[in-house]
Amino acid sequence: MMAIPLAGALAMLVPANRFLRTDVAVRMFGTAVSGATLLVAISAMTAFDFGATSRMQMRVDRAWAPAIGLRFHLGVDGISLPLVVLTALLTFLCFLYTLRHPPGGGRIRLLTALLLVLEIGMIGTFVALDLVLFFVFFETVLIPMYAVIMLWGGTGRRAAAHKFILYTLLGSGLLLAGMLLVGAHAGTLDMTELAARHGSGLSHGLQVTAFALMGLGFAVKAPMWPLHTWLPDAHTEAPTVGSVLLAGVLLKMGTYGLVRVALPLAPDGAQFWAPWLGLLAVIGIVYGALACLAQRDLKRMIAYSSVGHMGFVLLGIATLTPVGVNAALFGNIAHGLITSLLFFLAGSVKERWGTADMNALGGGMLGTSPRLASILTFASVASLGLPGLAGFWGEMLALLGAYRPHADLPRETFVTFMAVAALGAVLTAAYFLRMLSKLTHGPSDGTAPERAPAAAVSVQEYAAWVPLIALTLLVGLWPKTLLDVTTGPVRALFGGG
Repeated sequence: MMAIPLAGALAMLVPANRFLRTDVAVRMFGTAVSGATLLVAISAMTAFDFGATSRMQMRVDRAWAPAIGLRFHLGVDGISLPLVVLTALLTFLCFLYTLRHPPGGGRIRLLTALLLVLEIGMIGTFVALDLVLFFVFFETVLIPMYAVIMLWGGTGRRAAAHKFILYTLLGSGLLLAGMLLVGAHAGTLDMTELAARHGSGLSHGLQVTAFALMGLGFAVKAPMWPLHTWLPDAHTEAPTVGSVLLAGVLLKMGTYGLVRVALPLAPDGAQFWAPWLGLLAVIGIVYGALACLAQRDLKRMIAYSSVGHMGFVLLGIATLTPVGVNAALFGNIAHGLITSLLFFLAGSVKERWGTADMNALGGGMLGTSPRLASILTFASVASLGLPGLAGFWGEMLALLGAYRPHADLPRETFVTFMAVAALGAVLTAAYFLRMLSKLTHGPSDGTAPERAPAAAVSVQEYAAWVPLIALTLLVGLWPKTLLDVTTGPVRALFGGG
């Protein structure tokens, strides 16, 4: 899965007069490469033994730097497999979308290479089983995403890109310090071996310190309030494909890291910091919803909604229960599907009317572009947590986990968190319904220049939207399809085998 996009990215170094002479050819090549990667991901899913989801499968374990004990160690289990497939799918859909709707600014060869390198880093993060290798892949995504925002973003792209890289590099420094602290005292960097120990051999104080360092590093990427301020600017200024991958995959790297690395390596630290993690999570849920109610820009509103939705994921992790962590993993996938769809739709709106300002767009979209407006309505009600759609289960299970947290955590505190998070869920419905009333209903009273009639939805747009709609329905109607995959490894995470 990583060799194919690596070969595709290296092919972009060949001069244009010798290979892929037109931008159209380059976009088709990128689509083919990402499609081949998706096929490998699907074949890995079909080869996966779903009867042993807690066991690392399809492992690659080679000496990397024997002198310092580093190994090129890869593998997947029920926690990482859904995220790997989601990453490959979203990258392919982004390339499909660019076939007809490339971002302004040209340099398609460079964009293709950057997106393929980004895919390598994202997949590598989810399959790495060595701490240093995990960190290398975790960092690989930063420069490509920085360049995508800087070169193809909106008018405020320079400040947004700088804020993105500064925040994430700061978080990465803390993350590396925490992981090396654990590795140095444990005598190994192998993540599977460290997870099997469940913190044995590490003092309570060391675990508390290590979890704080790693947790802060992952929290920046998640993003957790108040370390979220890079996110709205990055989403608002990024091109559509950048926003989709940033929301759909990069945010998940933070919450995945908490589950894969921080929880099993420093369980005492997790228990110490869990109430504080829960507190910041519910503040983020309410803050994100209130911020959404104040937004005029559609992309910025969706960005702030991610702060709230990822707050539910963090609340699930903070409960330190199988139910809560399952909720977090489910919420990761649901958010990746729904918010990616929302950003695709926001990009289509901005392309047609030249703005994402909801006041300028005005209402009446159901009349001027009924199919686009209908799918926007579907994505909005999925994101606000309508039962039967993917967004519901992660939030509901997170609230259930908060009602019955780990026995060593203060139950009254977490029940309070549950009540506050439920209020945030109500506010989520409020801002999405407000957005729909502004854009889809009523007369067309905006000031944005309309293309009369509105441009028809392209085949490439449908191709990018339909898989996300289908998976949102599938996971929402049959949550067992995902929960059966994650339950085994989550129980093993807590020593349940």
